Amino acid sequence: MNKFITPLSLLFLVQVAFGQFVSVKHRKEISQYGITWEFEKPALTGQFISGDWWVVGPVTVVKITPAPGPVSGDFSKIKVNRWNDTSLKTDTTMRNGSAIVLRAGHRQSYDSRASAFDLESCVKIPLKLIPNLSLISSISNLSLPVDNFCKNILWEGEYQCQNVMKAVAVLTCLEFVPSPDAFRPPYVGSEKPIFRAADIKWNLLPSLQPVVGVPSWEEYERYFERPWIDHLLSWSQQELVPNENQPNYGREYSRLVSTASLMLCLDVPKEKKEKLTVRLIQRGIDLYGLAMNGGSWNEGGGHSSGRKWPILFAGIMLENDDFFKLPETAFFQEDTQTYYGNGWFGQTVLWQMIMHHGKRDSYEEKRPEEWEQWDKTSESYRVCCTAVSWVGTALAARYMRNIKTWNHDAFFDYVDRWMQEDDPYEEGRGNRKRPSGETNTFDPFVTAMWKAYRDNAPEQEMSGIHRKWIWRGNKGVWIPNEKP
Repeated sequence: MNKFITPLSLLFLVQVAFGQFVSVKHRKEISQYGITWEFEKPALTGQFISGDWWVVGPVTVVKITPAPGPVSGDFSKIKVNRWNDTSLKTDTTMRNGSAIVLRAGHRQSYDSRASAFDLESCVKIPLKLIPNLSLISSISNLSLPVDNFCKNILWEGEYQCQNVMKAVAVLTCLEFVPSPDAFRPPYVGSEKPIFRAADIKWNLLPSLQPVVGVPSWEEYERYFERPWIDHLLSWSQQELVPNENQPNYGREYSRLVSTASLMLCLDVPKEKKEKLTVRLIQRGIDLYGLAMNGGSWNEGGGHSSGRKWPILFAGIMLENDDFFKLPETAFFQEDTQTYYGNGWFGQTVLWQMIMHHGKRDSYEEKRPEEWEQWDKTSESYRVCCTAVSWVGTALAARYMRNIKTWNHDAFFDYVDRWMQEDDPYEEGRGNRKRPSGETNTFDPFVTAMWKAYRDNAPEQEMSGIHRKWIWRGNKGVWIPNEKP
């Protein structure tokens, strides 16, 4: 028997628990999310527990629908943002592109309207797909703007966005038939490690009594249902990623992760948690693959939040230490933006914006009357777009005893500063009021969970790792950062 094939008894349990089962058989074509792959001859195929398809290869893909290629006209109504720029352009060269991505980077092959388009790396048909590669295929939006993926948690002015991709599906080529409880391996890279739902440690999920306003489980299951494409290391990803698959901005990326993580901390039947747990682990597996293949998330004011916790969550739930052994090149916005220092009103854990239309300096040590325009912009991003989305993650990590594994204590101390109800720094602020956004989040459920449970979070050892991210020459580096 193939080492990846699972006994029929487990196959039945997988079908019952997760509500889906597609037989393993030879197929000449398979479809998902409006995308169809056709093979030269029938190939052995099936689905991972995530619902994504696998095929035993090598296999020749002779047709992808909708077909990749140029269009006769461009109906995009491209608008510039508040900074008077956009990553988009009028270009008819490619729509519905496909890619095989070996490393995260600064090129994409899906849609020529978006920044960093690389025609040479576009998949060409026929394609011989060999084991340990993933084919990422897309559907383009023919006109813009389109509905924002997570409009239900946004404001009216953000109900629409100008994402050029509509949908993406991932086809993974393997050497063997995987077990029916296998997660889809990372879509980036040429290594396809197989992780299994049988290894999930369900007892590690907390059981907190629900507060008022628990979001819809079905809604959040849908948010995490499809692959989130995250290999373009630039803010321009915001106008590229598929609007039917994922959020397009780091603030909402992080908000969805934070809210889902706290939902999984509730005392509800395991059956209610299963689908969302599996999908958040799948997100962590994808991000782990990205981190191991050049991924890093340190872009701008609010673009890159929410990537670290899914990786750690997957490692915790699968009890797999590999997820905690990330390369030094994989750094995260929650860490690079928080550090220890002497703030202008007495605060000792501070926030900084590292990059936004150029390199940015630390500013919270300076008094507001000394702030330059970019310092004021940094403060606006501190309030609008970062900690306000981190709160649920920090609380979930505390209850899953993950502070030490996180390896950056300033993140947790800064979230505590943000949410602290009383203001021990009131005198130091003088005539300048505390920002009204502090002590709150944009998600009432997250705010209620913090107020109900932060004070009783389990005591645990901190990591003792205190670092600050600075620019040195043309690159960012970590330096020691003493905690007061």
